[in-house]
Amino acid sequence: MSAIGKMQTEARVGVVVEGGGLSATTSSVVVEPPRQRQIGTASQLLAGGLAGAVSKTCTAPLARLTILFQIQGMHSDASRLEKASIWREASRIAREEGLRAFWKGNLVTIAHRLPYSSISFYAFERYKNVGGGLAGVTAASATYPLDLVRTRLTAQTNVIYYRGIFHSLRTICKEEGFLGLYKGLGPTLLGVGPNLAISFSVYDTARSYWQLHRPQDSIILASLACGSLSGVASSTVAYPLDLVRRRMQLEGAGGRARVYRTGLVGTLRHIIRKEGWLGLYRGILPEYYKVVPSVGIVFMTYEKLKQILSSIPES
Repeated sequence: MSAIGKMQTEARVGVVVEGGGLSATTSSVVVEPPRQRQIGTASQLLAGGLAGAVSKTCTAPLARLTILFQIQGMHSDASRLEKASIWREASRIAREEGLRAFWKGNLVTIAHRLPYSSISFYAFERYKNVGGGLAGVTAASATYPLDLVRTRLTAQTNVIYYRGIFHSLRTICKEEGFLGLYKGLGPTLLGVGPNLAISFSVYDTARSYWQLHRPQDSIILASLACGSLSGVASSTVAYPLDLVRRRMQLEGAGGRARVYRTGLVGTLRHIIRKEGWLGLYRGILPEYYKVVPSVGIVFMTYEKLKQILSSIPES
């Protein structure tokens, strides 16, 4: 049963009349809740895009902390984070860079998430998990330079080398060539399909179970809870590839020397050799803190926008 499909409740009605010549009868009545009107392609794309943008904006501070912890050990200026707790690093950002720094790179994140989330949710509605994964690969490839720019802007602390989206794009092309905009694309494409498939399938299954056993609960509560569960599941599986992606994205950033020179496999081996297997999960704690509200918010916003858009009368 699909989480977004109809849910049926069966009621047994029995009538027994004694001595009146009428035999006892039992009828089965299928009661269906009001169906949500299907929304068009443009509305689906709008709902998906806005859901992604809202979610990323709400969780931007935790996303930045995740990236800063992921790049520990890459360069000497990041080594001071080795023993830093999440709270200490958050305090350092607020003290040294100001509160606005928690949303550093969020504009490019929104520019990236609008098309990415739009395509992902649209494909999920149309083709479910397999199509969602394939659409995610397409969306990730098309918007990847923005994801790389976002990582570089977010990873900057006190020294500002990139001064915005367009300056970052020009600088990277000038210093590293056009292909520099696609550093780390390999692990991204390897991870995006399973990530989306796990996220959507866990959400769909959990939401169906929730609706079956607690149909009276609000759409907001169900979407938040099921979305959070799906986010933890997908992040746990895909996190090592996400960490490798971030490391590769920052190769040569700001004119610094390259650390990893042998692609995806070489980067994995380097991290395991230098930091151990647990190094592949560096920063997973702030990732969990981020993904629980992030994925919950994105599914909640998407379902609510769909509900609002479906209630608008067709012209």
